[in-house]
Amino acid sequence: MRNSIRIADTTREEREQIVAESIGNISGLCDGCSPGIIEMYQDYIDGKKELREINAEFRAGYTSGARGPERSGCGIGEGS
Repeated sequence: MRNSIRIADTTREEREQIVAESIGNISGLCDGCSPGIIEMYQDYIDGKKELREINAEFRAGYTSGARGPERSGCGIGEGS
């Protein structure tokens, strides 16, 4: 069992293994998504970003599905 998955505490090879073990064999579960998932973690493997940073950036791209304020428009051509 690993004590830490931080970049400072792992080698590149260990980080590759961490990502591979975490993702598992997903090639049969989706149509072409595995290269994108693996690419998403390349900065971790390369020692540029911690996993928590990558995951936070990924989560930030999602929206809750709740509708925001409606766009009101500029009024041109409305209600003639």
